[in-house]
Amino acid sequence: MSETPALRASDADRERTVAVLREHAVEGRLTLEEFTDRMSAAYLAQTSDELERLVRDLPSAHFPAVSRRRATRFLFSLFGSTEREGRIRVRRLVGCLMGFGNIDLDLRQATLEGNVITIVAFGMFGAIDVYVPEGVEIDLRGFALLGHKRARGNDLPPHPGTPLVRVFAVSIVAIKGIHAGAHNELET
Repeated sequence: MSETPALRASDADRERTVAVLREHAVEGRLTLEEFTDRMSAAYLAQTSDELERLVRDLPSAHFPAVSRRRATRFLFSLFGSTEREGRIRVRRLVGCLMGFGNIDLDLRQATLEGNVITIVAFGMFGAIDVYVPEGVEIDLRGFALLGHKRARGNDLPPHPGTPLVRVFAVSIVAIKGIHAGAHNELET
């Protein structure tokens, strides 16, 4: 009986392996020389078996899971309610448009993919709520006509390496507004 041939490795597979090796080098499991040797071997690997051998002796030697979910880019609510929470993906820009309704965007467990996340929110006769974890810096701008816009919560210094969340909000006759923070809240 013939054995199934090993699967060919892709460039993305090689890059994931190098990323895993880099993490283990940073954690002190690999010396710089070992990391360099294994990284070179990863870039020369032809099959997935060759790549697997390079990380087999390291803890959690599986490839990091890449989320297949699409990033949240636009939220819309008209005479209703829209909520996004949990392990959502957020890239550089999110647009929110609401009329006579409600939008809740909870970023406390989200994967924020960028150094600056910009949320552009426009609302009439309703509320748009944005929640961010403590230690994430928030920059709230915009204006409110016959409504309100404010930041509430603990104003802790930002944690190093966390992105800046910029919120540009325009509200017209907003009942509630925009909130941000586990304990930080923005309101428009």
